[in-house]
Amino acid sequence: MAKGPGLYSDIGKKARDLLYKDYHTDQKFSITTFSPTGVAITSSGTKKGSLFLADVNTQLRKQNVTTDIKVDTNSNLFTTITVDEAARGLKTILSFRVPDQRSGKLELQYLHDCAGICASVGLTANPIVNLSGVIGTNTLALGTDVSFDSKAGNFTKCNTALSFSNADLIAALTLNDKGDTLNASYYHIVNPGTNSAVGAEVAHSFSTNENTITLGAQTAIDPLTNLKARINNYGKANAIIQHEWRPKSLITISAEADTKAIEKSAKVGLALALKP
Repeated sequence: MAKGPGLYSDIGKKARDLLYKDYHTDQKFSITTFSPTGVAITSSGTKKGSLFLADVNTQLRKQNVTTDIKVDTNSNLFTTITVDEAARGLKTILSFRVPDQRSGKLELQYLHDCAGICASVGLTANPIVNLSGVIGTNTLALGTDVSFDSKAGNFTKCNTALSFSNADLIAALTLNDKGDTLNASYYHIVNPGTNSAVGAEVAHSFSTNENTITLGAQTAIDPLTNLKARINNYGKANAIIQHEWRPKSLITISAEADTKAIEKSAKVGLALALKP
């Protein structure tokens, strides 16, 4: 395991990835090519029902600076400039969208053996300021994440999290939505050789007194094929099979079914990612 507690966004990430990453019922396609000068160009398309969305992303790396420029079908231009190791442990990220003049944001990330800090501020006259911090070790960490709207003069977000990790188990407890939602997540590696793991998340809302329980598992059928599945207490079941048919090129088939309404047809999603 890496030294230090990481960033606030890393708390519970393993369980979230197992339970939610790559699950979809859309049709997605992306292809990445590389120019002789090292520029990576990725063209992506997503079909959601009768709606088709597409974008083209160009990425240029030069020493420790990465520039991403993306154009989508709505004529939006997204630009992100990332500077790694501007100083020891420091990462700087500048992002903005054209033509939205209020979308500019500057973010600083700092990683230390005993702490992880992330601060971002909108580049506007009355910005939203976000600050998150984690203290501890790679075994036990405590963090908080707050956002302040300087225009409205109030806090829009105030979250707290506690994480415990060891070689094969990660558990996290988070208090979100200004204390209204309590989330507990669990991730356990069953067999490292077959990438087998199980995960669970329980979310309780104090205002509605409702609980949402999600259980999931993953395993490798063979060295190039992974299988994931999940189910929640509302009867929604999902499954994914992902195959790496050539290095870095993946085909993913996902399905969703309502076990409380078997008469309804299952939803199927397909994703294809091609890289040379």
